[in-house]
Amino acid sequence: MVKKTYSGGTGRRKTAVAQVRLSPGTGTITVDGKNYEERFPRFDHRQSILKPLMVTQTNAKYDIVVKVSGGGITGQADSIALGISRALLKEDEKHKAALRKEGMLTRDPRAKERKKPGLKRARKASQYTKR
Repeated sequence: MVKKTYSGGTGRRKTAVAQVRLSPGTGTITVDGKNYEERFPRFDHRQSILKPLMVTQTNAKYDIVVKVSGGGITGQADSIALGISRALLKEDEKHKAALRKEGMLTRDPRAKERKKPGLKRARKASQYTKR
């Protein structure tokens, strides 16, 4: 029997889904075959991806390979962060308190609201005319 050398975690945000594999290594993060800095040029997206590693002080301990699909760039970045948090938790249970305190283990339930009949969007109605 072959021993599994990685921990996995799935993160979701809006319609984005990220499958994360955490394995011991030097700290490289690969998203869909590319370096994460190449895939996420905005600084705040990179910060949200790295936040679970900063909180647990495991920056250069693990190599991370991510498959992400659906959603936009912000949803994908947040789903990757949740996936990394869940994988870190499987790797070492003592990270739970720090991750929980920062809110990194809770899935963000907000999603786009459906369009209602008779309205232009979910809540936008046509302008009221008095006369």
